[in-house]
Formats: sequence, structure tokens, C-alpha cells
Amino acid sequence: SRPYTPMKGAFSTVWFDRYKISNDCPEHIESIDSMCQGLTDLINDEIKNGIAKNRILIGGFSMGGGMAMHLAYRFHQDLAGVFALSSFLNKDSAVYQALKRNQSVLPELFQCHGTADDLVLYSWAEETNKMLKLLGVSTSLHTFPNLNHELSRTEIEKLKNWIVKKLPVEAAKTN
Repeated sequence: SRPYTPMKGAFSTVWFDRYKISNDCPEHIESIDSMCQGLTDLINDEIKNGIAKNRILIGGFSMGGGMAMHLAYRFHQDLAGVFALSSFLNKDSAVYQALKRNQSVLPELFQCHGTADDLVLYSWAEETNKMLKLLGVSTSLHTFPNLNHELSRTEIEKLKNWIVKKLPVEAAKTN
């Protein structure tokens, strides 16, 4: 739990703080970067345990998807991929600033969003997708008519198929 400004500073289980739920305000970069450091520690633990970094996908729903985009496109551009469900980046996101300086191949983005989402507007997801594509990210945006700020079975099936395609089962290693 952390104090969450959109809830008048009440504690909430959110990934990071926001000044408001909008794509046209500054990011609360201190809380984003703090969480990125903690998640980097988790990625490094997986690597120490024998998981190749190019076999790690990260993603999430709502703020979790935003967190994943910050983590991958600012700090871990060699991951297998990113998924963001009902998520967005602010118009002047630090992610965009980092990608303007990027010269390497970037993780693919799998994005899903409902057109009836009244918390995270569909237009914010479209704008995020368009900006990332312009900055060199291979993206896909899957649209779900009449879906609000929630997940659907069809969305989860599409995500599962993408994950299986990105991370096919490795052949058994022979010694």
C-alpha cells in the first residue's frame, strides 16, 4: 500500500502514485522509478535462477501494464515482450523520452483495451500505441467493443496465444 493522490492521499494497493487519472499530466516519476528498481531485482533473481532474459515477458492490467511499459522500455529493452491490458502512458511519458534515444531492437508490445472503458479511456490506449509505434516498438492493439475497465475471456485467450507464440516450449536439453 502507498498513499494515492487520486484518492486524496488514502492508502491504496497501486503500483505507483499519479497526480490524477489522466494522460495529460506529469508522471509521478519518483514512485514509478522506485517500483522499477524493486521489479528489476525480481528480474535479476529470475536470471540468477537460470531464466534467460530473452525468455521473460512482463505485463499487467491497468497500472500494471503502465508499470510494465516503464520497466521494459526504459530499463530492460532486451526482454521477450510486454503486454498491457487496459493501460496507457501519459502524453509526455519518460518512456517516450527514453525511446527517442534508443538504438536497439525493442520488446514487442501486445495491447488490449475495451472501447467502453470509462476509467482508462480507449483513446489513451490508442495514443500510447501510436506513440510507441512511431518510436520503433512493434505493437498490436486489440480492441474489445463494449468492454469496460475489466478483462474478458476472449482477451485472455488472445494473450495466452501471444505468450505461447513469444515463448515456445524449449526442446529438452541433452547432456
